[in-house]
Amino acid sequence: FCSSSLRGFNVSVFQVFSEYFKELEEESIRDNFVIIYELLDELMDFGYPQTTDSKILQEYITQEGHKLDTGAPRPPATVTNAVSWRSEGIKYRKNEVFLDVIESVNLLVSANGNVLCSEIVGSIKMRVFLSGMPELRLGLNDKVLFENTGRGKSKSVELEDVKFHQCVRLSRFENDRTISFIPPDGEFELMSYRLNTHVKPLIWIESVIEKHSHSRIEYMIKAKSQFKRRSTANNVEIHIPVPTDADSPKFKTTVGSVKWVPENSEIVWSIKSFPGGKEYLMRAHFGLPSVEAEDKEGKPPISVKFEIPYFTTSGIQVTNLLFLLQSLTLWLAVLLFCLSLVLRVI
Repeated sequence: FCSSSLRGFNVSVFQVFSEYFKELEEESIRDNFVIIYELLDELMDFGYPQTTDSKILQEYITQEGHKLDTGAPRPPATVTNAVSWRSEGIKYRKNEVFLDVIESVNLLVSANGNVLCSEIVGSIKMRVFLSGMPELRLGLNDKVLFENTGRGKSKSVELEDVKFHQCVRLSRFENDRTISFIPPDGEFELMSYRLNTHVKPLIWIESVIEKHSHSRIEYMIKAKSQFKRRSTANNVEIHIPVPTDADSPKFKTTVGSVKWVPENSEIVWSIKSFPGGKEYLMRAHFGLPSVEAEDKEGKPPISVKFEIPYFTTSGIQVTNLLFLLQSLTLWLAVLLFCLSLVLRVI
């Protein structure tokens, strides 16, 4: 296992458990340990990931008892179908496909503001509501594809550690970089990817922290959007860690709202709309006890989450989405890019 594959498998296991038990807590794990053993037996075989699709697992691992069937045992429908991840006979009045590109940026920044290393981790998620057994073909500005077809490299990206949903025809992708697939019904993750590249953060955060021992701690947080003015970041959330023993918060901000989340030892600065080329300021003041708690965790990072329609940090673009059955129409309803930034200062 490489680290990214292990992380991806852990996320899949968490998603499966959440589908089964709704709230994944210590008590629910104890109460359902038998089912968890059964799930783990299907999720991994001899150390290799197997079935991680919760819809398939729910067909033969259930939380409810079943009455004895005296007839001949029958395998789950998905086992016998040529397309195990999709049931037959699905019908919708209107055919819709929703597509989201979600990217997170991890940055390691020195105290003087220089980016030491950066990484982009992304995924393409879909919600598919199509009748029958539709075949889709997704086009991306993939560097290898652009080189093979003689197109320019300037607007292409080189994807690393690409991982596809089981519905994607891998042989087709390896031959001509075409992402061709019959999608599951409903919501699923089509693919994930990673890029090690120099990143200019779309929203840059500067922080000045003044700590007065046994008295108070003060924060000055400056947020600056580094994208073009015609674009706007929506639903911006800036998470700033604070000491676990801080109290008596006071906030002042030029825009948005600030709330203290003591259970997470952080403050959250929320900005509904953040246009390009803008700069905003937030100040926070906390009291500290006379006897300070020992800091065992080090310095947690500042994280930023936001959405920008039709925009990614990596430059990845969905160039086309083709529906190969001409008797039905396809409506690409949503193309949304959700981004997050984790800023760790050393």
